[in-house]
Amino acid sequence: MSTQTPALTLRGVTKRYGALTAVDDVSLQVAKGGRHALIGPNGAGKSTLFNLVAGGLPVTSGQILFGDEDVTARSAAWRARQGLGKTFQHSSLFLSMSPLDNVALAAQRVAGKGMSWLTPASRRSSEIDDVAEQCVADVGLADRSHIMTGNLSHGERRQLEVAVALATRPRLLLLDEPAAGMSPAESARFADLVRSLPDDLTVVIIEHDLELVFELADRISVLHLGALIADGPTSEVREDPVVQQAYLGEDSLEELFDETPTAPPPVTVPALPEESTR
Repeated sequence: MSTQTPALTLRGVTKRYGALTAVDDVSLQVAKGGRHALIGPNGAGKSTLFNLVAGGLPVTSGQILFGDEDVTARSAAWRARQGLGKTFQHSSLFLSMSPLDNVALAAQRVAGKGMSWLTPASRRSSEIDDVAEQCVADVGLADRSHIMTGNLSHGERRQLEVAVALATRPRLLLLDEPAAGMSPAESARFADLVRSLPDDLTVVIIEHDLELVFELADRISVLHLGALIADGPTSEVREDPVVQQAYLGEDSLEELFDETPTAPPPVTVPALPEESTR
């Protein structure tokens, strides 16, 4: 049995807002180098849990360990400096800057050089530019690195957000609904990007696209009303009857999270009686 310290450990993590419990006594572990998915319908507490892990929100109770370090009371900035990276549901990119400049800002921050976007690119150190160029290339945007970020497609911006996160040299990367709004082709490219990430980089992903989750994740945790109802290898969670029954007894996990509205039955209009002729 492996005794390797998990990349992330949650022990009874709870977040309450008055009488509302958004995250309810969640305990789980994420293995180093793992591809771990966190799934559940809207309102399950997934993004709240991510913000607790990243340090954007304080826990009400419980403990968060990053490796063997208790980070429960640490700030988001401190966690980021220690290698906890995160992308966001909504873009936080500078659209009037180039992809290369966006990534260079993150690289400068990690290098302790601040985030002054007023500094001309010509005055950046070659080391910062090398890191930025490598990260942009790693996500497949080398040929788009000097255009305005606002001119990138939605899928390309999501790729760029990963490049920005990679520039912070993370050991653990949290991806919050990265495929939201993507076309099937963009989702396929994003899946290729995640597969290309270094094996020693731990990735935790929130995603509603179950096909993408089953393709990428080796382990899945399922939240329902803030509580963890399943946690295990992807193949087991996919077939777990507890997960399926918890959501109105759906026949499959894909149907469980299918948010496509059901079309109403066709309305049959009775034929009017023919007028009698005299």
